Amino acid sequence: MTQPIFLVGPRGCGKTTVGLELARVSQSQFVDTDHWLQTQARQTIAEIVEKEGWESFRARESDTLEAVTAPSTIIATGGGIILAERNRQFMREKGIVIYLCAPVSTLVERLEAFPEEGQRPTLTGKPISEEVSEILAERDALYREAAHHVIDAAQSPEQVVNQIVTALRLACAS
Repeated sequence: MTQPIFLVGPRGCGKTTVGLELARVSQSQFVDTDHWLQTQARQTIAEIVEKEGWESFRARESDTLEAVTAPSTIIATGGGIILAERNRQFMREKGIVIYLCAPVSTLVERLEAFPEEGQRPTLTGKPISEEVSEILAERDALYREAAHHVIDAAQSPEQVVNQIVTALRLACAS
């Protein structure tokens, strides 16, 4: 498979972890848009948002998405990348979009186990469980609209990768 694969979903759904493993098993390149953007900007997302605001960050995020899209690449996107219609359309047209879907309880558990405050500024200023619940309620339909495949991401990374590989094989066979 040479089309880029875009992993979308909320913070904590496993885009980076699953993306790295999927890239390994499929012998593809891996790029995390948040990491790439921060490296290019030489600032954290929190610093960019603090200095330039969310709108500027979202514009940089869209530019990053286009810059990193390449054949045989697994791309872990930022949780809010689907907010821009242009990004949803771009990903659907340029590759295969996989929504890593997980319940709020799983997302909260993962975010509390691996807090990355500097990289992940709060979106609402509310406690993590409330924020995750609100954000997922707002974005779930957008993730689904963008996705070619919806995968249950509440399992282990290996199980999630197996689900993705199976879904891609079935799609190629049909």
